[in-house]
This record gives sequence, structure tokens and C-alpha cells, in this order.
Amino acid sequence: MQLAEKHGESLNRRCREKGTGERELMTNHATKKLSVFEKAGYSLGDGAANFVFMTMILFQLSFYTDTMGIAAAVAGTLLLVGRLWDAFFDPMIGVLADRTNTRWGKFRPWVIGTAIPWAVVMVLAYTVPGWGYTPTLVYALITNILLMTLYSANNTPYSAMTAAMTGDVNERTSLSSYRFVAAMIAQLIVGGFTLPLVAKFGQGDNAKGWQMTMGLWAIICVICFVITFLSTRERIQPPPEQRVSVKESFGTLVKIVPWIAMFIVTVLHFTANSMRDGTVFYYFQYYVDKAHLLEFLQRVGLPDASQATSGGLWYSLLNVFGLVINADRSNVSSVGFSLWNMSSQFVLVVGVMLSVWLSIRFGKKVVAIVGFALTTIFMACFILLPANAIWSTFVLVWLRSLVYAPTIPLLWAMFADVVDFAEWKTGRRTTGVIYATILFGLKAGLSLGGFLAGWLLAIYGYQANVEQTEHALTGIRMLISVYPAILYMVIVGVLLYYPISKKLNLQIQDELAERRKQYASQEVRV
Repeated sequence: MQLAEKHGESLNRRCREKGTGERELMTNHATKKLSVFEKAGYSLGDGAANFVFMTMILFQLSFYTDTMGIAAAVAGTLLLVGRLWDAFFDPMIGVLADRTNTRWGKFRPWVIGTAIPWAVVMVLAYTVPGWGYTPTLVYALITNILLMTLYSANNTPYSAMTAAMTGDVNERTSLSSYRFVAAMIAQLIVGGFTLPLVAKFGQGDNAKGWQMTMGLWAIICVICFVITFLSTRERIQPPPEQRVSVKESFGTLVKIVPWIAMFIVTVLHFTANSMRDGTVFYYFQYYVDKAHLLEFLQRVGLPDASQATSGGLWYSLLNVFGLVINADRSNVSSVGFSLWNMSSQFVLVVGVMLSVWLSIRFGKKVVAIVGFALTTIFMACFILLPANAIWSTFVLVWLRSLVYAPTIPLLWAMFADVVDFAEWKTGRRTTGVIYATILFGLKAGLSLGGFLAGWLLAIYGYQANVEQTEHALTGIRMLISVYPAILYMVIVGVLLYYPISKKLNLQIQDELAERRKQYASQEVRV
């Protein structure tokens, strides 16, 4: 440890003596720029992951309560157990990935190796076995744990690839932006088409509809993982003399202030998102006024079944995805929720595309703080909306999405910056472990958010498939507004203490590039 720190300080001193300014630092790239083809190919891996992730966030709780028939509090506990297991499994995968050495790199083999098992278990997790209540609970628990295990074995190494593909801080932001454009498109598809496809495939049998819909999503996932594997390359490797034990890998983290800050941010962030996103469907199903929602849907041009003979191509296209309002108006809430999700995802894509420019102009830390602060305000405002304020409900989510979107790729680029910071300070590069522990925080947040959503719904008196009491409706409204907004306020406070500024970020990039040149020259001399 002391030798590594002395070596790092010596190199840092030499770099500082050069007197390089910020402009020179920006042009001194650690590696060549990535091609559009490679960035797009990489992005598809996260697009695939979001077919599981967003289904889990948006629908898993309601699938358990309304399709499997599991009580809300019990369903929340199932989510907690499965996601906590997943969270604790992440560090194991990180350690294994860091110690994987193949001709394809450390992380890419995990993406391709888990593709087929992922698809199979994805379908099983959303299959209703048709057994008694207790066997169904056991089945739900086991399939959820299996799905979360495969998610970790795939997505932890995939996420670590960001820090292995390039050492350029701006290229990483660009790579993360590509990644999350694909993720937003997948989220748009999942949020907009899942429920309509369930209804269309099921024809009144939701269990059948869910199984067939998840089968379709699973096929798409496998195709995306194959493309990601074939189109990407890993370029950044640990120092050649690095020998780090598992204990040292984890022990070093508690001394890295940026890692501590990002770990706390991740836990709070995904607790808030899981709590909010898992409750939005309840908001549309039970709180939003259906008559005013129907009027809104008709105004924006969504047809109903009476237009089957006159709607033409537009009607046929919407009907394929189940976005036609039934004659009996039974699917108004589902269609409204799908449109709400799809439109907000379009806005998110626009915001994500602005993240690279904003990051270069202001730095990741500043953009993240401002984005989370504005998101807090717009999210809290949902508690003020009456049930018939349909236009306000849509406009408010568009505003929230626009200010929140740039934070999505920037946080993941910041995780890569933490990897660099740790190597800069200690002389050790433990990419897999750092990403695994961050993903542990992510899964812990998802677990806690899902658990809190289920239990708070029960505390407020929620009952599935019946008209809700005023108290239960208040709980639903609080879960999509005030409660997550409080957690976002804490996130802003934590980010104020995050030490990697724009200037330091560029300095670290340049000094690590100098170290790698020296490693290369030493290997040539040997």
C-alpha cells in the first residue's frame, strides 16, 4: 500500500511539474476515441437489461398482488428478500470478474455467457404456476432470486466495461449517454407496451398475457447481448504488477471518499425510484379520474374500438400494441399509464442527449446537483394535483423527466471516475469490485424501495382490485411524490461533498495516462 502510494505521488509530482493547464489536460487522452458503432453496440447491453429492470420497477409488485394473488405486504417482503440476495451477490461477481482473464477480456465473457439462462428465467419469473397460495409464494421467491442472480452476473461486468473501454473522461460520458439512450428506448417500450401486450396476448387471462409478453422481451434481450459482446473491446487494464487480495480490494474502498459519496447516493437514488415507479400504476389505476383521462386520450388522438373500420394504418399500428381504448373503456387506466410512460421516456432521451455537452461545459458534479435539486421540486409537486388534472399530470412528468435525464448517464460516468480516483490514490485498479459495490447499493436501494412501497401501501389500507379508501389514495399519492422527494433532497446534500470536480477529473485522467505510458515503456525495456 505504501509503495503504491509513493509511486503514485512520484508520478503525480512529475505531472504537476509540467504545469499543464486544463485545455492541455483535455487533449491528452488516455486512449483513442470510441467509434459510434462500438458505442451503439455497447448501449444495447443496457437496453436488454432494462427489459428486466423496468418490468421489475414498474410492474413486479402489481404482478405479484393482482395477478399472482399475493398480499401487498407479503409481496413487498418477497421483493426485499430477492433484491437483498442480489445485492450481496454483486460483490462476489465483482471479485470474480476482476480475476477473469480471457482472450475476450475480463467482463465481456460474462455478458454473453449469461444471455440464454437470463432469457429462460426471465419468462419463469413472470409465469403463474397455478398452485396453492404457499407453493406460489415459494415459486415467486425462487424465480425472483434466480432472475436477480443472473441480472448481477450479467450487468455488474457489463457496467464495469465503461471503465475498461476508454480512459478518456469525456468519451466515458459519451459512452454512458449512448448506453442510456438505449436504456430509455427500452424503458419506453417496457412502460408503453407491456400492459397493452399483456392484455392483447392474454385476452382476459393476465397470467397467459404476462408469460407471452416476457417471452417476447426475453428474445430481444438475447439478441442485444450477442451484439454487445461482438461489437466492443476492453482496453484499460490494471497495472501489470498489481496483486490485490479480496480483503485489500474491499478494505481500500472505505478510505475512498468519492466511493463513499457515490455509494450513499446510489442507495438513496434507487430507494426513491423503486418506491415511486412501483406505485405509479396504482396512481393511474385508482386515483386518476377515468372520465377526464378518457377525454384526454381521445383529444391526443388515441382511437377506441368503434374506429376499427375507419382508423386506417394509424389504428392498425396502435392496435398491434394494444393502445386502442376498449369499447367498454376497461383499459383506460392502462392506456393512460402507457402513454404517460412513453411520452416521459421521449423527454428523457432528449435530456440524456444533452448530458455530454452539459458535462463538458459545467462538469459532472454541478450538473448532477442541479438536476437532482430540480427533480426534487417537480416530483414533490405531484402531491398537489387533483384527480382530474390530467394535463398537469403529464406536463409535470415531462418537466421532471427533462431535468432528471442528464443525471442518468452522468452518475454512471462518475462511477468510472471513482475507479480512476482509487487507482490514482492507491496504485490499484479494481474496476469490478468498485462497480459491484455500487451495484450492491443499487440493489439494496431497489430492495428497500420495493419493501417500503409494499408495506406503506398496506399501512395506508390498500386492497387489490377494489375501490380504494381516501386514506389509501393519500398513501399512493405520497409514495409517488413527497416520500421520494425527501430522499432526493438528501442526495443533493451528499453530492455537495463529492470531491471530484471537473478540474480534478481532468488532472487524474492525464496523470493516469502518464503512468500507463511508463508501464508500457518498462515492459518494452524488459
